[in-house]
Amino acid sequence: MTDKQWEIIKPVFANYLGRYGNRAKWEKREMVNAVLYVTNTGCQWHMLPNDFPPYKTVFSFFSRMQAKGVWEQIMMLLVRKTREKAGRSPNPTFSLIDSQSAKTTGAAKERGIDGGKKG
Repeated sequence: MTDKQWEIIKPVFANYLGRYGNRAKWEKREMVNAVLYVTNTGCQWHMLPNDFPPYKTVFSFFSRMQAKGVWEQIMMLLVRKTREKAGRSPNPTFSLIDSQSAKTTGAAKERGIDGGKKG
């Protein structure tokens, strides 16, 4: 992760350091880099290269941040920034249309559902 990329998401992690600050052995940026490595390469947690913190520590960090909704907050932040950079509204609007291309109600009337009943 570049310095510029880290500066964008760093404030999100600042909210979760607790009242004693960051007393962890590993820096948050190192942990995020390790999580990104696993997600980008698809490798198993225990196959994490030795350049990163221990895999149990990284997985624990990933799980705690997921439970607190940090990853979702980061995604929302990045979506807003990307949309603003493209000159669009920072908040996306969604529209979902569900349709059916073939009618099935006619066949159901003629056949009915018996379910194996004799009555």
